[in-house]
Amino acid sequence: MTEAARLAAIEAIRQIKARYWRGVDLCDGDLVRSVLAEDCELDYHGCCADPQTGVDHLPAMNVTLRGRDKWLADGMARFGIVSVHQGHQSDIEITGPDTANGIWAFTDRMFFPAGGAFSRLTGYGFYHETYIRVGEAWQIKTTRITRIRVEVE
Repeated sequence: MTEAARLAAIEAIRQIKARYWRGVDLCDGDLVRSVLAEDCELDYHGCCADPQTGVDHLPAMNVTLRGRDKWLADGMARFGIVSVHQGHQSDIEITGPDTANGIWAFTDRMFFPAGGAFSRLTGYGFYHETYIRVGEAWQIKTTRITRIRVEVE
């Protein structure tokens, strides 16, 4: 792979990750599914657990979705939750002509309806991902979240 092709692949992966987070925050299931591999595996176990305290603030989120069709069209909106994701510091490694790994630092905020145990959850951590290229399009193959901190208010 030429250096230009490697850099183009990295940029394409950055673009699909931006679409993923935008789709999650806008509850646009079609957009999210458009960047997922057909047989993707999205592991959200521990995504709301604070490793400092051991408290899992949303154990119902501990799921692994297998296959892009498992992504829910309305996301968290059905529960009145609004999310805001900010990802940065991508560390993307092209591992083959059609494969790559990536680690993204991210912060997410989830705002909850009144009357719950808390009104906001803010998490800090990393997305660990693999990607595949199908034809000309890069797709997210696997996702796993690790946290370094989770705060609730």
